[in-house]
Parts: sequence; structure tokens; C-alpha cells
Amino acid sequence: MSQGAELSSPAAGKAEPDFQRMTFAYRRSTDQDAAQPVRHPVIIIGAGPVGLTAAIDLAQSGTPVLLLDDDDRLAGGSRAICFAKRSLEIFDRLGCGQRMVEKGVVWNLGKVFFREDPVYNFDLLPENGHGRPAFINLQQYYVEGYLLERARELPLLEIRWKNRLVGLEAATDGVRLTVETPEGTYGLQADWLIAADGGRSATRRLMGLESKGQVFRDRFLIADIRMEAEFPAERWFWFDPPFHPNQSVLLHRQPDNIWRIDFQLGWDADPEAERLPERVMPRIRALLGEDRPFTLEWVSVYSFVCRRMDRFRHGRVLFVGDAAHGVSPFGARGANSGVQDAENLAWKLRLVLAGSAPDSLLDSYDSERVFAADENIRHSTRSTDFITPKNEASRDFRDATLDLARDCAFARQLVNSGRLSVPTVLSASPLNTPDEDPFAGTLQPGAVAADAPVVEEGGPAWLLRSLGEGFTGMWFADVRPDEATLQSLGTLATGAVPLRLVLVRKAGMPAWTVPGFTVLEDREGLAWMRYDARPGTFYLVRPDQHVCARWRSIDIDRLRAALTRASGNA
Repeated sequence: MSQGAELSSPAAGKAEPDFQRMTFAYRRSTDQDAAQPVRHPVIIIGAGPVGLTAAIDLAQSGTPVLLLDDDDRLAGGSRAICFAKRSLEIFDRLGCGQRMVEKGVVWNLGKVFFREDPVYNFDLLPENGHGRPAFINLQQYYVEGYLLERARELPLLEIRWKNRLVGLEAATDGVRLTVETPEGTYGLQADWLIAADGGRSATRRLMGLESKGQVFRDRFLIADIRMEAEFPAERWFWFDPPFHPNQSVLLHRQPDNIWRIDFQLGWDADPEAERLPERVMPRIRALLGEDRPFTLEWVSVYSFVCRRMDRFRHGRVLFVGDAAHGVSPFGARGANSGVQDAENLAWKLRLVLAGSAPDSLLDSYDSERVFAADENIRHSTRSTDFITPKNEASRDFRDATLDLARDCAFARQLVNSGRLSVPTVLSASPLNTPDEDPFAGTLQPGAVAADAPVVEEGGPAWLLRSLGEGFTGMWFADVRPDEATLQSLGTLATGAVPLRLVLVRKAGMPAWTVPGFTVLEDREGLAWMRYDARPGTFYLVRPDQHVCARWRSIDIDRLRAALTRASGNA
């Protein structure tokens, strides 16, 4: 596998690799000397967080992947820093979630201020019993670095640096690529091409496709500073503060004593001038005070759009992340939704490549993630409209809402400093089997499965990390199931689309050994509660941990039909 620079997990007490300064050497591939373009099952364009997530997900489950990137380094500057609970659960399955949580700044709490006064606090994860926090703050270069370290462990994943896509011909049976390198161009072929090459996607441009949406007439300054401060690990958002009047400011803590500050500037601000230290430093001192020492690490000025492509699937070419859709940064919906794109696509493409599902299954990637993108764009647009009022009437409404929010709970629901990222409930997915039995709670077909503390093989564990890579049947039982039902379920475990079987028993019951099942004990009773389980309740969970069917009692025919539908074989 071509990487070009050594990466390794630091031993205890040793410093992290300096991901910002690493470069990855271009190396000539044998494909460049082939008489005809070499064909690969999957080629991914772009080695950012989304492309790396897709590549690892496919490669660790047996699919060979070639990942091309036109650069020779990881993200410059912190860029995306807020990674949500769902992304961390996905990174757990990819083998690097714990490393990210250990390095990241964990937070669940936030504060909103209006002028100089606090308006209210919020808690994004108010209940206990989850394996991961609501969010961590972690610079994008660390996320990319940890994903890259995991990628290096996978023999089926090759990364080629300084390989730029410059030509593309799509056909019904694959894609032909022209790739530019420091030694000239060469050709490749792919059964499937995943475009993870960002908001300025070369893949999209080469195919003559567009991303359409709304441009917001405002500019924001990002300043990353290094300082030692006693501020808690919380999200602080100011509307119209005295140190930056008539605008908004956001403060986040990152690892390594790095702090992210976002200053709203207004549309008329000059992007080049606002990057200059003589313009940035006074803004920061106005917030922190003249006496607090700090150093300026990274500065960027941005404006943003909320937009998406009409479709994310174009034959054998599939678009993910910013290449497919873009949102404002308020709510941390960009990188997090892209990681969910990658997970949604990877299991479906894996089944198609294995011949276990028709390629029409990939149409559900398009419909599900377009639906999710529209939800994210809707939330981001509303956040931006609240943060940056377009006229005096809108500003008066916003300010009145903030005044009321100090004392009135109903007004707090209207305050929108960025509705923070949560996974989309894919309620309209064609892969779902609608409920036939009554259930309470939120885990309807299309929702992401809930986590809970469990015991597995005598030791503490977490439910989501016990579900595995494929489809999972999760059975809640208060007595050991009968042999006839176990045998019937066993036939599904070895089918064309295998079903992993998990039995969740109540806490305090005798330990069972059930052939063919992973047996979990509901350590604190939270799993049964969150799934509104009664004895015999059965959930069918997809490889991306979305619920796709549930019943109050197991019926093999209904389960087989639901599995057929969820795998696109109906």
C-alpha cells in the first residue's frame, strides 16, 4: 500500500504525530505501466474524512479499494471540528472511535448569550447510559490522521497521493478515468466510482453536473488561537455582544489548548483584509481582554451556501459528502452528514459487489441521503436566517425572542444558534417494513438504533458495538427461547444476506448459552426501556444501525420478507 510517510499510534506518554506537517510522497504504481487501464472494483476520489470513512468501511469487510487524492498532505488548519455522537459510533465500528474520543474535547453543554447576559443553557445528552458523548471537538487533521492510520492497517486499501482526476467517461458497466501524476497521465477503470472530492468536486465538474441552492450574503471569520484558559468545555454563542456589536460570535475549545472563535463580519467585509493579523488581533482582544496572552494559529474567512445536487447517484458514479451537498457550518452538519453518507453507501455497495443484492439497492442510497441532505439544508437555512437577520423586522423578532428566552421556556425553542447535528430518521425509506404492532418511543423504522450499557461474555460492553457489520436481528427475551424457533432463525443466519443474531436478556437473569446467538445482558435495564421491549420483541437492524423492522413477537416469514426488502431483493 502506497502511503509515503510513517504513521503510527503513539505509545503512552509520547507525543501525537504532527499531522499538519506530514507529507505523503508520490509513488509510481504498476498500473501506470500497464498496456491497458487496470480495472478496480471501487475507486474513491478524495482522502478527506468522508472518502477515508468509505474506503475503510469497504476494505475492512473484504472489498478492495483504491483511494486517489490530488494532494500530498492532510487538512490544513482545523476546519471541521465538531464530531457528533453518531459519527463517533461509526468511527467505533471502523476501529478508531476510542482514539478520537481520548484526544478530543468532550462536550454536551452549551450557553447562549444576548449582548452581555446569559439567556439559557442546554444539554445535548441529558440522560446517562450512552457509550459516546453528544459531541467531541477535534481538529479535522486529527480525524483524518487517525482514519489514515486505520487505513494503513488494511491490506485491501491502497492510497495514491498526487493522483489528480482529470478525465472521466462513464458507461453502463463502469467508469474510465484519466489520472494526472507528477510523471504524466495514465488510465484506470472502475466498476464503481465514489466522488468524495469536496465542494469543488472535480468529478462533478468533469461530468457536467451542478449543485444548486441558496447563497447567503454574509461573511464569517474563523480564528484558531492557542491559549491557556479556564473556560469550560462548552459551546458559547453570543448574539450582539458588546465586544462585537450587531454581529454574532461562537467560541469552542479544541485539544492542545487551541480555541476556535467565529466572528460574523457582514457581507461587505473584505475577505482579504479581514485575514490580516492587524484586523484579527483586535477582535480577539476585545473578546478575551487585553491582558490574556494567546498566539494566532490559523485564520480563514468564509461565506457559505446551502445546496445539493439533484441526485447523488449517476449510474456507476456515486457522490458523497460536500461533493453531493453543502450546508452552513452552524449545527456541525457538514462532515457529520458526509460520514453518514459514506456509511449508508458502503454496506449497499458491498452487497451489490458480492452479488447479494441488485444494483437498484444503490437507488436507496440516493433517496435516503437526498432526504437527509434536505433536512440538513432546512435546519442550516433556518439557523442562518436567525443568526443573520435579513431585515429590521427579522432582527426585531430575533431580539424579542432572545429577551423572552431568559424567563420563558417556549421562547427558548425559537432561539436558533445552530440546531446541532443528529442523524436523520429515514422514515420514508423503501427498505423499511412498516410497523404492524404498537410501539412507544422514537425507534421507528428508519431511526438509528439506540445505545445502552450491556454485559457481553461476562464483561461490560455497549449495545451498538455488539451489533457487527451486517444485518442484525435483536431479540429481547426473559426466558431461554425454544429450540424450534432457534433453528428457524438459524436458517436466516447463513442465507445469501446473513443475519447476525443477538439476544438481549434482562439484568439479573441466569446466564444462557444460545447456539448461533451473541447473548447480551441489559446491564441497567436501559436497552429494554429504550426499545420499548416486552418479552419476545424483535428488531431488525441494518448494517448502518438503522432500524428497518420490529415486531412484538418473532415470525420467521415476516422476518424473511423484511430482510429481503431491506437488502433490496424484494
